[in-house]
Amino acid sequence: MNKDGPIVVIEDDADDQEILVDIFKSLDYKNSIGFFSEGEAALKYLTDTKIKPFLILSDINMPKLSGFQLREKIHTNEDLNLKCIPYLFFTTTSNQKAVIDAYSQSVQGFFVKANTVDKLQHTIKTIIEYWRECDAPHFTAG
Repeated sequence: MNKDGPIVVIEDDADDQEILVDIFKSLDYKNSIGFFSEGEAALKYLTDTKIKPFLILSDINMPKLSGFQLREKIHTNEDLNLKCIPYLFFTTTSNQKAVIDAYSQSVQGFFVKANTVDKLQHTIKTIIEYWRECDAPHFTAG
C-alpha cells in the first residue's frame, strides 16, 4: 500500500464531488485526489498508470460500469491486485444485500455518505487515518 499515493474517488454526482473537494482541502492531507465520474475512466487510469494509489473510494450506482462491476474487474486483475489498493464503497444509501454483495467481493469497507458536511468530514478523516495506521504487504515488480 502506498500511503503517499493519490486517493481515487469515483463519484458521478458533481455536487458530491464538489463537497468532497472542500473536505479534502480542509483536512489538508498531502495525497493528491483524483476524481472520476465513471468506473471505466477510473479503471483505465488504474491499469495504465504505474502510480500506486493510496485508496479507492467508489460510489456504487454509476453509469456504464457500476461500483460492483468495477470492483470485480480490479479484484480479478493480477497487476492491480498486487498494488494492494484498499477499495471502499462510499455511497448514498445502504441495504443489507448491497453490504453482503460488497463484502463478498472483498471490499475493505462500506460507508454511507453522511447527511451533513461535518459528519462526512469525520467519516473521511476516520477512513484515511485508519488506512494510514494499517500495515499492508509491500509488493515490488520483479
